[in-house]
Amino acid sequence: MKADIAYVQERFREFNVRMFDGKLPEPPIAITNAKTYFGVCAFRKHRKWNGKLEYSDFRIRISRRFDLPQEEIDDTIIHEMIHYWIGLFSPVDMPGHSPLFRKMMADINERFGRHISVSHRLTPDQQEQAVDNRPKKHVVARVVLKDGRTGIKVIPCMERHIRRYRRGMMASGKVSSIEFFQTTDPFFNRFPSSSAFTVYFPDPDVLAQHL
Repeated sequence: MKADIAYVQERFREFNVRMFDGKLPEPPIAITNAKTYFGVCAFRKHRKWNGKLEYSDFRIRISRRFDLPQEEIDDTIIHEMIHYWIGLFSPVDMPGHSPLFRKMMADINERFGRHISVSHRLTPDQQEQAVDNRPKKHVVARVVLKDGRTGIKVIPCMERHIRRYRRGMMASGKVSSIEFFQTTDPFFNRFPSSSAFTVYFPDPDVLAQHL
């Protein structure tokens, strides 16, 4: 299931009455294509004259990038509603998953049979859904180590980054050879692009299909 605005609004109103005594004003709700979160309670913050932080302009955003069970979408909505409640009524406990957040989460889980958690680990299928499958230009280094392993590193398409990566890796004394390739294969979108001296080791048979 993928969430839409009508569904999130309907569930927000239902959960507000059942779990939050109807005290939450309905905030703007947006559906995004984010790959870094299932849901987020966004807000603005500023420091008052007495030094205390004040939170305002709350918005709830739910990603439709992931095909999730309905229960998991609902738990995500409730998770963000807890953040919203704390921001409105106990800002001293903002932001993050404070002791108050965990207490409210545990109480709702027990009373309503929910499975809300502080964080969510993506399943392999969800990790694949998070990958941007649009063709993008990459420079990929194929790095052969002296211990026999072959890995890759995606590097920004700039000569200075490529030269820096080559110099640094060869100076490590652990590298036998480095080759560079240009590709637009979306497979490489899943790897971070930087000139950091790192190497990733995907399955050799999978890598051979793409490089």
